[in-house]
Amino acid sequence: MNIISYHELRKISPQKARELVRKVFESNNKNVSKTAKILGVSRHTVRRAVYGPLEDKSKKPKSSPKKLSSELENFIVEESKKTGFRYRRLSFYLLRKYGIKISENTIKSILRRNSVARKTKRTKKGERSLYDYETLIPFSEFQLDTKHLLDKESLPKEVYEHMKRYNLPCYEWNIIDVATRTRFTAYSYELSSAFGFMFISLVALWLRTHNVRNIIKIRLDNGAEFCGGSERKLKQWNEMLSFLGVELNPIPPKAKHLMGIIENSHRADDEYFLMIHAERCKTKDEFIQRAQKWQDTWNFFRPHNGKGMNGRTPFEKFIASKSLVSSHIFQFPTLLLEDIMKKVGTFYSLFCNKFGGKYVFTTYRGSKWQKLGSGR
Repeated sequence: MNIISYHELRKISPQKARELVRKVFESNNKNVSKTAKILGVSRHTVRRAVYGPLEDKSKKPKSSPKKLSSELENFIVEESKKTGFRYRRLSFYLLRKYGIKISENTIKSILRRNSVARKTKRTKKGERSLYDYETLIPFSEFQLDTKHLLDKESLPKEVYEHMKRYNLPCYEWNIIDVATRTRFTAYSYELSSAFGFMFISLVALWLRTHNVRNIIKIRLDNGAEFCGGSERKLKQWNEMLSFLGVELNPIPPKAKHLMGIIENSHRADDEYFLMIHAERCKTKDEFIQRAQKWQDTWNFFRPHNGKGMNGRTPFEKFIASKSLVSSHIFQFPTLLLEDIMKKVGTFYSLFCNKFGGKYVFTTYRGSKWQKLGSGR
């Protein structure tokens, strides 16, 4: 017959083990030392089993001097639910927006303790990344899009009304390098294909000036400010821009997921730029100056956690790539496209001598700047 020892019984049930101690204690005239010798335990264990509760005591510390206050913990939980950020992005978010420095591990423990569910998106079977991020070289693949700044659903009412009252720019033109997440931005009061062609040409000339020698592939949607889904117009633009080594690749209809990198940047524009700085601007010049600082912050100081970035800033990723492109490429000036058009006209004239054709301005949705190419 096998007799279970105290230590083996305790692994099965601590309560049964202490009941055994009490029985041996009673049968040995309540002698603590004799009971401890028989069971092979310390006298403290015997006294704990006899005079204490049968259940194990809580191992929770009586005091936690470094523990965050319940108010701050509840605030972190609310911000996580509101933004959908997890511990890494939430740590950066709290530091930049509120100046609260909390480590990623602390936030991870808080989210786990409060059972904050992680928002996940199931990946379809066989789905792959949009790019090969490991072999992608800087300034070879781009995503281009526009953003309507006066959006009631994205902006607080007071910010929206302020921008409208002081006649601040309404549209943002944004092109992002996929490899480094470097962005080049411009603004305008109207959307037109003339501005679209101008912005692409400006960025392409800037890239070539700073020693970008590879083909520049730009992915864009089928908006009217670009080629508007017209095969003829797309062919015409590609012919003209081939002079700069640019290749435009529109996405198929209803395939916005192919523009995920630049679409995600629009949310950052709302949260870190417009919601904070728009109300501090009363003129377009003040707005453009703050937009320049926001672009510099994005390119030089804001860490990115997307694929291939590993928490680095665009400039840090560029330096790590050891590219021969000039680092001055990050000093792209944020512009108002109407001002550029007033001073130098449209960029179509750069290609007229090479390709010929006559170009005229036409009205598009109230825009006097809309330009339509019509080769003759």
